[in-house]
Amino acid sequence: MSIPVSASSSALASHSHRLSRTVLGLALSAALAGLSLAPSVSRAADAPQCELDRSVRFGGMNWESNLVLVEVERFIAKHGYGCDSEVLPTETLPALAALERGDLDINSEIWLNSTLEPWTKAEATGRVKRIGDIYMGGEAWFIPKYTAERLPELKKAADLPKFKDAFKDPEEPSKGRFYGCPAGWGCEVVSTNLFKALGLGDTFTLFSPGTGATQKAALTAAYQRKENVVFYYWYPTPLVGSMDLVKLELPPYDAAKQKCLTDPNCENPQASDYPENPVFTAVTAKFTQDAPKLTEFLSKVKVPLDIMNQTMAYMEKNEAEPQPTAMWFLKNQQAVWTGWLPADVTERVKAAL
Repeated sequence: MSIPVSASSSALASHSHRLSRTVLGLALSAALAGLSLAPSVSRAADAPQCELDRSVRFGGMNWESNLVLVEVERFIAKHGYGCDSEVLPTETLPALAALERGDLDINSEIWLNSTLEPWTKAEATGRVKRIGDIYMGGEAWFIPKYTAERLPELKKAADLPKFKDAFKDPEEPSKGRFYGCPAGWGCEVVSTNLFKALGLGDTFTLFSPGTGATQKAALTAAYQRKENVVFYYWYPTPLVGSMDLVKLELPPYDAAKQKCLTDPNCENPQASDYPENPVFTAVTAKFTQDAPKLTEFLSKVKVPLDIMNQTMAYMEKNEAEPQPTAMWFLKNQQAVWTGWLPADVTERVKAAL
């Protein structure tokens, strides 16, 4: 059947109009698609590329401030610098040896007072570097305030032999018990040498808990029961922050005596008070060469002591694990950590939060 010319022209015009709209629609869709892709391309271009082609190896020292700080640094390394990382559980002296061997890249918290002799030797090899001071920590021998009120004449660590019966060791009742530093930690060396220097071996046992958690649990339980207890501890920590404690007096600080106290082979230990304790970050020399941007970041990590105390208090009050405590720090202490980073890294970390 033939179609009238007028009708055919109208159909063609209609078809042409529909085709034009289709082409226009496709073009517009393509343009919009291009626009939607543009931010993705930009974001991909802005994504950080880690300086290392492997995971960054952090040492996990098994005490709260260290574990929280490591999680803070790992979050920044991942989201600010594009680096994966892992935590290798260890203790102070084995960690220092591992750092020297290159099995670790980063030891986020080295307490100089507890490791002076081995750190000095490790640093002399040129294989490890101290790159930044985090805060000034402290150490002491403590008794609870309620014990100090019961035993008002107990002021000095050297007085302990006269009060051995007040701190009776359940496993050796003829002696008192002194809770030293956890086994394998650098502070165990100082506690042991100081215990010897004060001549406490005849009247007290030196009890070294197997782990930091064991030590904390034992001291917390004794405190809650209002038992007399004498112990070594360091700060800032949740335990010291949450208890009402009194320091026992030690002889005045002497640098030469303290140096020997930190030496596992000290032949003639002599008592000296703990000095203020610089806590610093150390890395391998190779890490500084392979990852200069990460090294720059880690060298600027510094936390005011009152902020660290607040962070430890949050951890204790909420019974929080290190990772959520680190997130609390990152969200609530931005004025501190943004000072460690360049502007572009700061923005990436904030976006990840």
